[in-house]
Amino acid sequence: MNSPCQSFGPSGPLEAPLRVGGLLPLTTLDYPDHLACVLFCQGCAWRCRYCHNPELIRAKVPTPISWDEVLRFLRKRRGLLDAVVFSGGEATLQKALPTAMRKVRELGFKVGLHSAGIKPASFKRVLPLCDWVGFDVKALEEEAELITGISGSGQANWNSLEALLESGVDYECRTTVHWQLFDCQRLQRLAERLAALGVQRFVVQLARPQQMLDPELGAAPMPAEAAQLWPYLEQLFPRFELREA
Repeated sequence: MNSPCQSFGPSGPLEAPLRVGGLLPLTTLDYPDHLACVLFCQGCAWRCRYCHNPELIRAKVPTPISWDEVLRFLRKRRGLLDAVVFSGGEATLQKALPTAMRKVRELGFKVGLHSAGIKPASFKRVLPLCDWVGFDVKALEEEAELITGISGSGQANWNSLEALLESGVDYECRTTVHWQLFDCQRLQRLAERLAALGVQRFVVQLARPQQMLDPELGAAPMPAEAAQLWPYLEQLFPRFELREA
């Protein structure tokens, strides 16, 4: 028996709209070589210790902007923006994401996605709808739990990365580095593994020292040996970038 509180359409239950925790109206950084806006999707299953958007982690909280408001904003930006980036939180955890991506494409925008591939099946489901993916490689598979706090997160992260590399979708891989969680040797091993898989574009994002989920993580100075690591990574990848997260 159906719940009396459940809404139905002509062919079944009505899909809940995408839950958006924030909107960045203009960026030149979040989708390379494109003018884009960013939709910060509510909810995340991991608890990355350096997370600087902890307000987006809880899925079932009131959100400041409705999907209808997002659509009104996007209709006014047609011809002005190139792309819409779905970020998080972790956007792929929302069942409404494929529908939202299709709607964005109908409005004439390219579709970007920021994801860590938390659930590989959900990640694979939306890959065909993406023009570009910014993929968060947390760490080597066996070291990811130190960052995410979730058992099995490394395997999920790398399974999704494998799917991305096989998909043909344009992408960059990025790793956020906090020097209390990484050292240069770990970062070098990770970079060499990615290069061996054929990754062409790799970005190291330095964690922001403020507003992190784990209050025990403070500002950590960059180790002196990093000065030798950056030139090595520039040789390892055709496109390497160092930036703030």
